[in-house]
Amino acid sequence: MEDSKRTKVRGKAISVDGNDIDTDRIIPARFLRCVTFDGLGSHAFEDDRRQLAEVNKQHPFDDPALADAEILLVHRNFGCGSSREHAPQALMRWQRGIKAVVGESFAEIFFGNCVALGIPCVTVSHADIEALKRAAAADPNADFTVDVQATTVTVGDLTVAGSIPAGPRTQLVEGRWDSTGELLSGKDLVSARASGLPYLTWSSYMAVQKGGE
Repeated sequence: MEDSKRTKVRGKAISVDGNDIDTDRIIPARFLRCVTFDGLGSHAFEDDRRQLAEVNKQHPFDDPALADAEILLVHRNFGCGSSREHAPQALMRWQRGIKAVVGESFAEIFFGNCVALGIPCVTVSHADIEALKRAAAADPNADFTVDVQATTVTVGDLTVAGSIPAGPRTQLVEGRWDSTGELLSGKDLVSARASGLPYLTWSSYMAVQKGGE
């Protein structure tokens, strides 16, 4: 579907500093006891935000000027730790929603969970993420563009080259990242095929059993 395609993501950027930020920091474990993912967004980085507030400091996710940011800038090995899919779900549901993540590297399962939600994770060099972070700090309203197809990130006159593995990039660009949606789109073909399989219909099963007597 056209609206499922992730060719470009444009918006303001928000930066979270530090390497090896794990999924428990993104969304603490106590918030995993939920039936749906609704409401997780308000708890993104909850413990980090609270700890900084206790020493009169502000986490970027508490900065009102960044509440409408949609592109997250991070460092190395972001999303490591447990495989909880709640982490990208929380980011996607924070304020207007994080729609792309740019960083030095990502934990493999976190990356896959993001792709399953249509959230591109673009890998860039250390020097380039620092340059992007400086641009975001200099102008919180700066307009960033993550070009998923070209795997570049642009802000003002700065364009940096990034990378996304070919398979996930194709899924995102062509709008085929939603595996459940892909399955449901072919439900008629699945039903037609299933109707011809004797072990999936009772009448066919009984006919086979009768023939074996």
